[in-house]
Amino acid sequence: MTDFSGKNTLITGGSRGIGKAIALEFARRGSNIIFNYLKDHEAAQKTEDELNNLGVQCLKIKAHLGDPDKIQELFTEISKKFGTLDFLINNAASGVQRDAKDLTPKHWNWTMDINARAPWLCSIEASKLMHNGGSIINISSEGSRNVLPYYIAVGASKAALESITRYLAIELADQKINVNAVSGGYVETGALDSFPNKEKMLDAGKNNPSNKILEVEDIAKVTAFLCTKDAEMIRGQVIVVDGGITLSSNV
Repeated sequence: MTDFSGKNTLITGGSRGIGKAIALEFARRGSNIIFNYLKDHEAAQKTEDELNNLGVQCLKIKAHLGDPDKIQELFTEISKKFGTLDFLINNAASGVQRDAKDLTPKHWNWTMDINARAPWLCSIEASKLMHNGGSIINISSEGSRNVLPYYIAVGASKAALESITRYLAIELADQKINVNAVSGGYVETGALDSFPNKEKMLDAGKNNPSNKILEVEDIAKVTAFLCTKDAEMIRGQVIVVDGGITLSSNV
């Protein structure tokens, strides 16, 4: 396991689901962890306790990433506590699961602000703290390229996020900052609870060519790999971790 001892990692939306799995993976490798959350204080406290038990420094911050002022406050607090950042994982996501005809501009703006604007702003602020270079990983989804039911707003926001990944990979290269994205397949987390077709999605995810159920740890491990020296020549790419399910024409 690659040693991240002495490194500082920010995982947005790191209290639950994929974000929590990534936080634990990086902490097991020795990195100090900062994560933000929005509403679930109990989940945030539980995650903080688990991270502290791994012997690393942990800072949890309540911050709404849909508000640019709160993003600025988040990074001010990180700067005061740690001074530097090595890795940023833009994992936090939200959205309204409805067909295009049922969406409102408010739904659209909410989704875009958190899923696309926030990663852009967080990346720029993080780059100011990456004094010795670093890595930024954006967590995307297959709805960015494949049409999924009720997913137009989230899918469009994730497509924007993947485009942002490519632009930042070029713009931040001179600062020795690597930027990539990880796109996960169907994995059971609380985030799927709001999907009207949750059970159908999970059933599809189980029938992938690997004959294994995709787990949050699978995504976390690939995310960690992209922050290692072994991955420094991977730039601006979207790495798909889905057991091969999207290779099927039936998806």
